[in-house]
Amino acid sequence: MARAKRQIAKRAAAREERGGDRTVATNRRVRREYEFLETFEAGIVLLGSEVKSLRGGKAQLNEAYARVDDGEIWLFQMHIPPWQFATGFGAHDPDRKRKLLLHRAQIDELVGKTQQQSLTLIPVSLYFRDGKAKVQLALAKGRRLYDKRNLLKARDAEQEAARATKEIGRWMG
Repeated sequence: MARAKRQIAKRAAAREERGGDRTVATNRRVRREYEFLETFEAGIVLLGSEVKSLRGGKAQLNEAYARVDDGEIWLFQMHIPPWQFATGFGAHDPDRKRKLLLHRAQIDELVGKTQQQSLTLIPVSLYFRDGKAKVQLALAKGRRLYDKRNLLKARDAEQEAARATKEIGRWMG
């Protein structure tokens, strides 16, 4: 009994050290192509084999997007591969639409903003918080080509300035 308690305490300490959150998938390309106006954290309705597959660190958000249908938010084209041990009845469709869980006021706000302006809902990351799968959604506006170029120029200038200060610090100290 004492050994089991030590193991539980050890796992809890490791979880605290990690911060409790474990990122499964991120959509890095979306930060270049869209300008984020607001972000939301939403729960996601999953099947058992999907959770097992996510805990294994397997998911893809590259082509995923969210949309409001009949007062509910759905996540489309997120790929969660089938869990290797789930067969027959326990298996799931990897590209099915998944329901997202938000408060009614947040859903109404998103409906208003996406219909009035040309804004889209994009999943930025998928992670576990306190044992529950969560999706970070961004209300975003698409960047044009010249906006992307300006962003790249600013980032290159910032990196060059950081290199220069590092070189000066190396010679001075």
